[in-house]
Amino acid sequence: MAQIINLLQRKRLILSGCLLLVITFFSGCTSGVVDSNLEIADRRWTYRNHITTPFEIKDNTKAYNIYFKLRHTADYKYSNIFILVHFKDGKSVSTKRYQYKLAKNDGEWLGSGSGNIFNYTLPLLTNYHFPHTGKFSIEIEQNMRDNPLLEVSDAGIRIDGGI
Repeated sequence: MAQIINLLQRKRLILSGCLLLVITFFSGCTSGVVDSNLEIADRRWTYRNHITTPFEIKDNTKAYNIYFKLRHTADYKYSNIFILVHFKDGKSVSTKRYQYKLAKNDGEWLGSGSGNIFNYTLPLLTNYHFPHTGKFSIEIEQNMRDNPLLEVSDAGIRIDGGI
């Protein structure tokens, strides 16, 4: 009986070691460039309150995914959001308007959340190759009719690289 218990303990130890090795391997594979969030004061996002995220690209041969992060309360009164995104590379600026659907037709929020807060990670650019290495920034402004846009608690950018 003691031999069976020792054998099971050794198997458990080996499996735990393998699991730890796999977790360590995959955690080293994430190559996030940026993950930023900026709190919106009083949950009132004005036109003038641009969310700016500076970052540096060291390898422009790899593809990157760029996401817009948004968090709002259940009292947000629209089922969508329009934003303007200004991509700056130190030499030029390009601007693109995005619209994201935040709720189903029946009013159910599409974001993940708990309680009164709903979170979204929405794609801006996927498999994007930066034109060169160096310093960049992304600036986001809300582009809805309301100024200020109420019940937006924070917004930000996430860039994952090394694809």
